[in-house]
Amino acid sequence: MNNQWQVINKIVEIKSPWVTLIGEKIKDNQGKILDYWRVEKLDSLIIITQYKNQLIFPKLNYRVGISKVSLDFAGGRVDSHKSLENNALFILKKELNIEEKDLQYLILLNHQGWEINSAFNNQKLWGFYAQIKNETNLNDNFIGASYSLTKDNLKCLLKDLTCLQCRGILLESICQEFVATS
Repeated sequence: MNNQWQVINKIVEIKSPWVTLIGEKIKDNQGKILDYWRVEKLDSLIIITQYKNQLIFPKLNYRVGISKVSLDFAGGRVDSHKSLENNALFILKKELNIEEKDLQYLILLNHQGWEINSAFNNQKLWGFYAQIKNETNLNDNFIGASYSLTKDNLKCLLKDLTCLQCRGILLESICQEFVATS
C-alpha cells in the first residue's frame, strides 16, 4: 500500500492579491481519490508595541470575517519583496505613526515563521517586539487602546484580545521576557 498522498490534478485556481483558492484531486494514503480545497495567503506579521510601561494598540478595525470590531496589535501581511524588518517598520508607520527613529529597538521574536496550517489555510506568522523611546510623543489619532503592564491589566488584556495570532505573539514576548508585569 502506498503511504504517500499525491496530487492527481488541479481542478481550479483562483488568484487575488490577498488570497489564492485552489481545488485539487488528491489520492490519499489508502488510494482513495478526494476533492481537496485550500487557501494560500501571504504570511502575517504582528508587532507587540511597548511605550513606557504600556502596550499600545492601533485604532480598532472592523473584521469582516467575524463581523465585529476587534482589538489587535499592529500587524499585516508580509510583502515578500521587503525584509521582515522593513515590513514591520512599514506597519508601525501606517498603523501607529511610529518611525524607525522613534524606536529604542525592534526585535524579531521567531527566526522561522510559525505555521498557521489547517486543512484549508496555509501561511506563516512572524512576530516582532518594538520598544518605543520614552521621549517619543505618540499621536493620539493613531492609538486605539493601551494597557499598562500590571498583572491585573494583563488579565484584562487577555480577556479583550480575541485574536489567536495576537495572543500567541504576546505570550511569546512574555516567555522571551520582553514583556514583563510590574
